[in-house]
Amino acid sequence: MPRPNLGPRLEHIDGRPSIYIVWYEGGRKRTRSTGSADRREAEMQLAGFLRERELSQRPVGPAEPSAYPIATALDLYGTLHAPHTADPKRIAHAMFPLLEYWGELTVDAITKQTCRAYATWRNKAPATMRRELTTLRAALNFAFEEGRLTRVPHVELPEKPEGRDRWLTHSEAAALLNAARTGYSNVRLYLPLFVLIGLYMGARPGAILSLRWHQVDLEAGYINFAAIGTRRTNKRKVKGQPIPSRLLTFLRLARRRGTDLGFVVHDAGQRIKDIGGAWDGNAEKRGYGSFGGACKRAGLVDVSPHTLRHTCGTWMAQRGVPLHLISGWLGHTDTRTTELYAHHHPDYMEAAKRAADRR
Repeated sequence: MPRPNLGPRLEHIDGRPSIYIVWYEGGRKRTRSTGSADRREAEMQLAGFLRERELSQRPVGPAEPSAYPIATALDLYGTLHAPHTADPKRIAHAMFPLLEYWGELTVDAITKQTCRAYATWRNKAPATMRRELTTLRAALNFAFEEGRLTRVPHVELPEKPEGRDRWLTHSEAAALLNAARTGYSNVRLYLPLFVLIGLYMGARPGAILSLRWHQVDLEAGYINFAAIGTRRTNKRKVKGQPIPSRLLTFLRLARRRGTDLGFVVHDAGQRIKDIGGAWDGNAEKRGYGSFGGACKRAGLVDVSPHTLRHTCGTWMAQRGVPLHLISGWLGHTDTRTTELYAHHHPDYMEAAKRAADRR
């Protein structure tokens, strides 16, 4: 199965001062130096590279669904669109199974029946199926907008499941932090900081683990979770989110153990790719199971790293923060997601209650 192509993007390569353009061709990694360590200059180099690549690959005209491979639509979406989204890695995870199932077929094979067959083949939760099939639909729509397809078939999506409302109370959060500090030595250095950033900033687990020190301005007190080369939504200012005072203290202490281009949350200088998973009691297994182990020691059930993000939004709502400000803080691109916190707000249903009282 080919590697999902997320298109050219900017990356720091350890030990090299310049920022590099990284992309994949035929499943093989390619790199090109921008010749600059300046972020803005590197982004200009990437923009020029993308323009040249697009012009060289642009076809003469749109194709009928029966003549257009689904794999080509996914590759186009990953190359030209995904790198400029807020979370390209989520698109990559969705593309792996899509390519495995649909990669040999053309667009005309997509019907209501084949979408349901895909869901049966995957045998995953409805939320996962919606995310993956939504990625497929977005890729087809993008191909149509780019003049590659004459028309787009309907992609059948499973019904949207109800959102989970698991969040931590203050006593549970304190128990989790205490358990994070009592793990084996390496975990005690990075796990408490991961938990604190999640609770205070409400960032996604992947964004926390990808965060480097050059994205943290300790003097001005801001964190920019947007990685180099990714699109910044209008919900966040370019300089990032302001850092709460208590978290700022912990970050300053952690900075003494880091390097300019190093990761904020790291294991002896190495990137942590997975903070979650079930605890297996293996203290030598770095980066895996540590969060689950802390949850087990704290007696917490049904808690994942993403629960920290949901807890941040819930606590804000309980303190009366307006929903549009919660949306901006968490970086939601869909306001309907923020509405999950509405019933935690102290003024929830208050207008309806006043109207009922008048009757």
